[in-house]
Amino acid sequence: MTDSAARALRRRAFQQRACRARRRAQRALTAYISPLGWATIACAAICLTLFATLGWHEMLAAGLVCVAMLLAALVLSLGNTSFHASIDVSQRRVNVHDAVHVQVTVENPGATPTASTRADLPMGDEHERFGIPMLASRQSKRTTVSFTAIQRAVLPIGPLMIRKGDPFGLMRHERRLAKRVTVYIHPTVVALGMLHAGIPRDLEGNPTGDIVDDDLDFYGLREYEPGDDVRNVHWLSSAKTGTLMIRQFEATRRTDTSLSLGVNPDDYVDAVEFELAVSAHASIGVQALREDRPLYAHVGATHTNPANPMVFLDECSAVEPRLGDERNLAQGALAFTPDASLYCFTVGSLKPLDDIRRMASTLPQSARVVVVQTAPGATRGLRDFGDFTLATIGELNDLPLVMGAMR
Repeated sequence: MTDSAARALRRRAFQQRACRARRRAQRALTAYISPLGWATIACAAICLTLFATLGWHEMLAAGLVCVAMLLAALVLSLGNTSFHASIDVSQRRVNVHDAVHVQVTVENPGATPTASTRADLPMGDEHERFGIPMLASRQSKRTTVSFTAIQRAVLPIGPLMIRKGDPFGLMRHERRLAKRVTVYIHPTVVALGMLHAGIPRDLEGNPTGDIVDDDLDFYGLREYEPGDDVRNVHWLSSAKTGTLMIRQFEATRRTDTSLSLGVNPDDYVDAVEFELAVSAHASIGVQALREDRPLYAHVGATHTNPANPMVFLDECSAVEPRLGDERNLAQGALAFTPDASLYCFTVGSLKPLDDIRRMASTLPQSARVVVVQTAPGATRGLRDFGDFTLATIGELNDLPLVMGAMR
């Protein structure tokens, strides 16, 4: 390592240590006394110093007021806050419009009474604040917070923040209690019939017609070539002909389903249309998993292989629009599922038909390609373009009809 590189490493390490020390100092300075409290301390010091040097009684009065406020804040912020707390929710996984009940239990585990405090419970971007009265030894208080899930989300609840302080906001004593609980608000889904698309090309139906050297469906024999696997030698035929003969097979496919969702907001008119697309994507995926079809889900740069419908719906709860996301959804689908029997894409109404055609043209011709285009208020429709099928839905209840029409 050169001297310049060593100096750069030492400089970087010093900067990191200085940054950590600065953060620790900031936390230590603001852990109990707020920025307003430090400003009040500075004001008191300046006023008393001016009185001592200039003899201005107005400065003395202002300084004494600041000191009185600080003393009152100190007294009001003291008290026993040694609580134990727990957070329980009625359901960890709910659907949109379901009611969720959050029960917060705060207990005094010690032998001395606790002081009355304020509690702050974060629920996503919202905060629920409630009071905790003085608790005797081993006494507890339960508070229930209820809300209705109004939109799809992954909602973190907690941790519970206990605050003991003064009404001026000069001093505070804060403690984090209870672990964070995550509630998954699933998108609305509809029940679909049997997904016929993609099955005729699989093990459950007909072979693909491609000839390979290793599969399940025997096709014929050919002469041995250098590099062939000797395990595929057909010894009886080889003995009859005097030449090594190799088995050949007709390639088959499993019912692997590749399910892609476009998350570029430029493809959607508004948030309502995007939520319709997420619901359609979730409905198709849940049906595929219920049929025990291997599912590979592609959402933007995220590619997963969910094991069951619940895991898949949890993933759908976290879907968000992403500006600048790849417009060619087939690229990610082919990279992770090149041998799927069904490629299904869910896109918005602003996705150009030419882009869809170019996307479908890159996929294997042996696979079935379905594009579901959402357009709230539009008439449902089904159009066959040869290398792909375009299904248009105006509402979620149109999805079972258009998917059922595909044979």
